[in-house]
Amino acid sequence: MSNVKLAIMYYSSTGTNYQMAKWAEEAAKEAGAEVKLLRFEETAPEAAISSNPAWEKHYNETKDSVPVVTLDDLEWADAYLFNVPTRFGNVPSQVKSFLDTTGGLWFQGKLANKVVSATSSASNSHGGQEQTVLALYTTMMHWGAIIAAPGYTDESSFATGGNPYGTSVTVDQEGNMVESVEPAVKHQTRRTIQVAEAIKNGLK
Repeated sequence: MSNVKLAIMYYSSTGTNYQMAKWAEEAAKEAGAEVKLLRFEETAPEAAISSNPAWEKHYNETKDSVPVVTLDDLEWADAYLFNVPTRFGNVPSQVKSFLDTTGGLWFQGKLANKVVSATSSASNSHGGQEQTVLALYTTMMHWGAIIAAPGYTDESSFATGGNPYGTSVTVDQEGNMVESVEPAVKHQTRRTIQVAEAIKNGLK
C-alpha cells in the first residue's frame, strides 16, 4: 500500500479530461494511494453552457457527484495530478481562477515539495497541449513543487505523439479522443505516486 495522498484535479467541459481523470483515479487506487477526485468549479455563464448540448450534459452529470476542489485539498495532498484542456495555449480560466487563490498557502510554504504532474487535451494535434502543461508547471515552480513529468519512461508515451511533459490527447469534432491514451495516463499516475513516495519518505 502506498502512503501517498493524491489529489486528481480536472476541468472538463464535455468530458474528455474527466475521462482522463477517471483513468488516473483507477490507476492510483490500484497503486494503493489515498485518492480524491476533484473538479474545478464551473464559472462559465449558464447561457454558454446551455449553448453546447455536450457541455450541458456533462455539467449536469457531474455537478453534484464530483466535489469542487478547495484549498484544504491542496494542503491535504502529497501529490497533484491536473487534467485540463488547452485554452489558447494556456489553462482554462476556471483553473486559473482557483490557482490565483493559493497565495496564502504558498506564502506559508505549504505547497513546497508537493509532487505534481499534468495532462492536457486540444481539438488538434498542435493546438497547445504541450504549452498548456508547461504553463501549469510554471505556477508549480513558483510554489516550489516538484514536477514529475512522464518523459520517455514508458512505451505508452509514444502513443500520445511522444509528449514528454504530460500525456496529451487530440479530440475530434464529435468529441472522440483520436489517440489511445489510457495506458499513458495510468503510467503517468503511477510515476507521480512513485516520485511522491520517494519525496515523502525521504523527508521523514
